[in-house]
Amino acid sequence: MITQEFGVFESFIETVKVKTRKAGLLLGAGLLLVGVSSAQAATCGDTGAGFDRWLASYKNTLQSQGISKATINKSLSGITYNRKVIGYDRNQKSFKLSFEEFYKLRVNNALINKGRKLMKKHNALFTRIENEFGVPREIITAIWGLETGYGRGIGKMNTIRALATLAYDCRRADFFRNELYHALLIVQKGDLQPSEMKGAWAGELGQTQFLASSYIKFAIDYSGDGKRDLLYNTADTLASTAHFLMSYGWQPGQPWGPGTPNYEVIRSWNRAGVYVKTIQIMAEKLSN
Repeated sequence: MITQEFGVFESFIETVKVKTRKAGLLLGAGLLLVGVSSAQAATCGDTGAGFDRWLASYKNTLQSQGISKATINKSLSGITYNRKVIGYDRNQKSFKLSFEEFYKLRVNNALINKGRKLMKKHNALFTRIENEFGVPREIITAIWGLETGYGRGIGKMNTIRALATLAYDCRRADFFRNELYHALLIVQKGDLQPSEMKGAWAGELGQTQFLASSYIKFAIDYSGDGKRDLLYNTADTLASTAHFLMSYGWQPGQPWGPGTPNYEVIRSWNRAGVYVKTIQIMAEKLSN
């Protein structure tokens, strides 16, 4: 869309150049710069100034990618730019902490004890998951606890609004446009309604905070109710987390400490070194 518009504008510039060549080329050059600036502004932005115009145009792109007009209207009508999301994106500090600082901030005895109680409460479910996917309950529970305190803090951000804002932002536009597409696909497949999609500021969804693209790829309807619900359905949440790790090569019955293949699988969940080590250590404490 932008390329075609810019091509028409270039033709106009050439006409102006020919007619004004004797008077100098400054006019044509100036108009050309305006054309370049306008095209760039329509692609992405560092403020919300052009967001509405961009979103109106980007809906056509989403429809060309297979998202239905009904899904687009239902999901994106009334969506506005969220400055808070950009603020959070520019102020990520926790992963800059040392492991000791990070672990102390995120894990305490209450979290460990709660995890042990939940493993006992859901013993039959965990046994079924371990037999099917080969991922131990301690690893799944550590992720569950670290991500949302076992489902208590799934987040309150409007997921589609957050992703649309980040998809327009220039810093990581391509990454978040992919996530926005997959978020709309979740709606289109009938797993969640737009109003149900509330989570973290970067679009993570559910009790173990799946990105939308991972949700589409790895989420499982483990409870058999016809929906893949990682927000409120415990069986779906835990099985989908195990499915993710299995798909990345988890080796059943093998250790998960540093230097092991399973430790690298944990890294596929979160690349931050402090996070990987925290999952490992917390899982070991849960097993005691």
